[in-house]
Amino acid sequence: MKQSKSVAPTFDSMFVPTLQALQALGGSGTTEEIYEQVIQILNLADKVLEALHGNTSQSEVKYRLSWSRTYLKKYGLIENSGRGVWSLVSTSADIKTIDRKDIVRVVRESEKSKIVQADTLEETVEPIEIIEELAWHQQLHKLLLSLDPAAFERLAQRLLRESGFVQVQVTGKSGDGGIDGVGIARINGFLSFHVLFQCKRYQGSVSASHIRDFRGAMQGRTDKGLFITTGTFTRDAIKEATRDGAPPIDLIDGEQLVQRLKELGLGVKIEMVESIEVDINWFAKI
Repeated sequence: MKQSKSVAPTFDSMFVPTLQALQALGGSGTTEEIYEQVIQILNLADKVLEALHGNTSQSEVKYRLSWSRTYLKKYGLIENSGRGVWSLVSTSADIKTIDRKDIVRVVRESEKSKIVQADTLEETVEPIEIIEELAWHQQLHKLLLSLDPAAFERLAQRLLRESGFVQVQVTGKSGDGGIDGVGIARINGFLSFHVLFQCKRYQGSVSASHIRDFRGAMQGRTDKGLFITTGTFTRDAIKEATRDGAPPIDLIDGEQLVQRLKELGLGVKIEMVESIEVDINWFAKI
């Protein structure tokens, strides 16, 4: 049944859909795969999916879904690898017996020493480490939006180079149909293909018409496109990007862009805090 409200479902109401999504995916899946399954299970309207969380580049649904995964992980029902793949701890778990109130209660009690009250979610609290994660995420997104178009294009150029692209050039020509640059993607040092890319420094949602216009500009020049934005993509835009019979276009939204910059250390410094503990037992053995 299609949700009639224009607000995102609460994080705890997505516990069961998240588990159902993982079951449908064979017991494991990436964050994006889980998201796609959950929105299908809940049959969420485009208006709900396009709503952003505050002033960030992340949609409210994805934000709350990340909380669902966090609670399910702390409760011991799911786990994730360093490669961003989530999986069920037990594929034989009976979802029908899941009590979402019990999950919230158990997790909150275990986090009492490091939580603060949050205003953005209904009746929820946020562990300190996740608040810090949101803080840098929001700061970086704000900086990206403040860049002038030329600087944002240069950032995209650097991002592609650091990701293994070669001969990356920013065209920046007016009237070029939205083509901002070109590059060659290398795969394992053997295969390569030309890619045209477009950069859109934008806080809203990129529509299907933007994707069609970009593909039109690609016509006869390459078989592969890359669309980078600080905003989000509508569901129709995502479908259009992978439409059968048309040159495929890879999409990088604001959330993915921020995470990729972090992974590559571009404009983001990660400091590891050294933890020192005196081993009393060691001295007792002397």
